[in-house]
Amino acid sequence: MSYLKKLEYEIIPTESFSVIRNCSGCGTKMHYINTKRFRVNANGNKLDVWLIYQCEKCKHTLNLTIYERRTAASIPKEEYRRFLSNDEELAEEYGKKIPFFQNNKAEIDFGCIPYRCIKKSETELTTAAGYETRLVIQNPYRLKIRPEKQLSEVLGVSVNRIRKLTEQEIIRFEVISAQIISASARTGPT
Repeated sequence: MSYLKKLEYEIIPTESFSVIRNCSGCGTKMHYINTKRFRVNANGNKLDVWLIYQCEKCKHTLNLTIYERRTAASIPKEEYRRFLSNDEELAEEYGKKIPFFQNNKAEIDFGCIPYRCIKKSETELTTAAGYETRLVIQNPYRLKIRPEKQLSEVLGVSVNRIRKLTEQEIIRFEVISAQIISASARTGPT
């Protein structure tokens, strides 16, 4: 009897993305961090909603636009309520949405994003292909992490060890997209 074990992991950032931007207070490029606070401004019957970021050194602020010149009726009521109450969970959600930063032309610092790998599922099947373990790592936030680093994080071994196992063809992996890598290894008798 043959055996296939399939493991699926997902890479999740543990904090909001930080923004790199020139700071007028510091006079140089600085990191701006999510304050987890919103600014809602009314001008007549139109609303603007921003997520407030702040220079980590001098506390100058940067407002990133969520909604601009919208009627209150066009914003979902529950979301509007959460903006007004400075809902930290909602601020974290926006702080991890890449399109939100792209719309604001804000440069994300991909080099210092803390993250963790979460096991999503584990499946065991019997097959005719021998003993094999297949690993799929999803990166829905498109964090810039080398495939070898992703494998080392999930497997708990060094990047050098992953490279050696790849050279020896014990592990084979392919980058399916910026969001998914797949790896497989034959284990046990063939």
